[in-house]
Amino acid sequence: MMENIDYDLRSIQEARELARKGKVAANEIANYNEEQIDKILKNMVKVAEENKVYLAKMAVEETGFGKVEDKTFKNHMASTMVYDAIKDMKTIDVIDEDIENKIISIAEPMGLVMGIVPSTNPTSTAIFKSMIAIKSRNAIVFSPHPAALKCTTESIRLMNDAAVEAGAPINIISGITTPSMEATNELMGHKDVAVIIATGGPGMVKSAYSSGKPALGVGAGNSPAYIEKTANVEKAVKDIVASKTFDNGTICASEQSVIVEECNRDQVIAEFKKHNCYFMTEDETKKVCQLLFKNGHAMNAKFVGRTPQVIADAAGISIPGGTKILIGEQKGVGDGYPLSFEKLTTVLAFYTVKDWHEACELSYKLLQNGLGHTMNIHTEDRDMVMKFSKKPASRILVNTGGSQGGTGASTGLLPSFTLGCGTWGGSSVSENVGPMHLINIKKVAYGIKDCSTIAEEDNSSLNCTTNCGCNYESPAFYAARSAAPNECNNECNNKCDDDKVMKLMSELMEAMKGAN
Repeated sequence: MMENIDYDLRSIQEARELARKGKVAANEIANYNEEQIDKILKNMVKVAEENKVYLAKMAVEETGFGKVEDKTFKNHMASTMVYDAIKDMKTIDVIDEDIENKIISIAEPMGLVMGIVPSTNPTSTAIFKSMIAIKSRNAIVFSPHPAALKCTTESIRLMNDAAVEAGAPINIISGITTPSMEATNELMGHKDVAVIIATGGPGMVKSAYSSGKPALGVGAGNSPAYIEKTANVEKAVKDIVASKTFDNGTICASEQSVIVEECNRDQVIAEFKKHNCYFMTEDETKKVCQLLFKNGHAMNAKFVGRTPQVIADAAGISIPGGTKILIGEQKGVGDGYPLSFEKLTTVLAFYTVKDWHEACELSYKLLQNGLGHTMNIHTEDRDMVMKFSKKPASRILVNTGGSQGGTGASTGLLPSFTLGCGTWGGSSVSENVGPMHLINIKKVAYGIKDCSTIAEEDNSSLNCTTNCGCNYESPAFYAARSAAPNECNNECNNKCDDDKVMKLMSELMEAMKGAN
């Protein structure tokens, strides 16, 4: 009978069933203790590590994006590195107590989480979101990207089986297997879904925020990397190359543009060439741009996460063997300068400026195409770091690669595959998303003031402190104290004359009218 039902109807029905079963699991795991949760997480990490290469190969074969070795590391990061970072977080029962103010903070799970998974990081994102959902005692149901359905579904299955094997409720981690926009929208609006974690394209993130449900969404990146005159150029270029070639540039925090000064331009170019990066001619740059973008500034999915050789062959240009990155010089930002936009592949824009003032202005313009995400600066001048920290980016990365630094692999940031962009980028969070974003924190607050005398105590602060006999209960007194809170406002040195105070206030008001 199911064979006769339209695909979209089947996908909607599946979404409803997953939400219903996920809610049952969420209600059950909400009562688990720290020991139970940690046991589940450890088994999930074990299974993820055992299958990290297998899942990486599946992802590359299915999507064509990135490299097996780098996706393997992503799976390791999403499991082991994330666990090491979150294992000691307090996410259950009492998580904080303020003895002085008598306030107790208690964590409660949100319930059923909906996770949206991108095709660029399909297995690592599923593992990561499963980990933080379980740590915060939530169930999670996924909406995989259709282009990465097989590898994402396999990741979900492995994580769910590992969790259940360690004592989690059945259906604690699940995902749509008949993906459609209708099914995704059904989950977003389903009464049993408590919160949405959206990682994907701008359209999908916007839909999550428009669903009427609380959502943690992330925006597009367009990270500029400024190599300032005091920078260690050799290290800076090495870090940028390592970042931009990592999984062929599919991390949204990866560098999109390099900014150099006239004084270090030649040195930087020589260093990039030493690392087998190819500087394209103006004509070659145009051909690559025509290939990479369609419908304006939208990146052509066929060339996301591809090698320079694949891009060059398709563009009809010849590049040296072993080329790691294609670099094109740009003279501006916006329309007419396609490389000034996000490129989740092995291509960089290259800019030259006179000084840090120009670099500052250019960085700001570039960030308008990826507001709130990430900015990189390579410098030995701390004052310069603080100057650039004013930019509209949630992560200001210093002397490190964007891919590794933004996700927390090479920095002290929380390891995460969901990077908030703040209100600049239309996101509800500006930090790296983790378990603490998936709990409700309620406050137990003891009374520390006497309710019967609190109003009287507050009013006493308005009393005249000169012992001159002021009638501090009169309206005139309050008006006068508001105008001059530290003065008695009397003329007789013994008591305030309400009539004189009112006359003074009246004259003041007339003077203000005259001034207008």
